[in-house]
Amino acid sequence: MSIATTAATTATTPRAHGAFHRATRLFNPLVLLLAGTRFLPLYGVIKHRGRRTGSAFRTPVVVRPTGDGFVVPMPWGERTDWYRNVRAAGECVIRWKGRDYPLVQPEVIDDPAAERAGFGAFERAMMARLGITHCLRLRHRS
Repeated sequence: MSIATTAATTATTPRAHGAFHRATRLFNPLVLLLAGTRFLPLYGVIKHRGRRTGSAFRTPVVVRPTGDGFVVPMPWGERTDWYRNVRAAGECVIRWKGRDYPLVQPEVIDDPAAERAGFGAFERAMMARLGITHCLRLRHRS
C-alpha cells in the first residue's frame, strides 16, 4: 500500500471526519463574527430555516455575487444541512457586505467551468485544488 493510498483511505475514516467536524464547530462561530460584513467580503452568512424544526440558522459560507444573485461553492456537496434546508424551503437570505439579499430558486451547478466562471484566478485554482465540484446558484427574489 502506497503512502498516497494510505492518506486517501485515512481521510475518509470516521475518526478523520470527526476531527474535521470538531474543527468546523470551532471555526464557524469565529467566522460568523465577521462573515457578511465588509471586513470579510469572501464570506457571507446564509440564513435558513430547519426543514423539520423550522428553527432559524445562520451558516458562514463563501459567496460570489452574480448579475442575478449569488453562487456558493459547496465543498461538502449536497450532504450539508444548510443546503438541504435551503433546497426544501426553496429560499434563503444571504447577508453580504452588511446587506441582506432574499434569494430563491436554489440550483446545483455541477459543471466545473460554469461554477468557477464568477471567481478570480486564485479562487478558481483553490476550488480545483480542493476538489470543489459543485456550487449552489441562488437568484434574487423578484
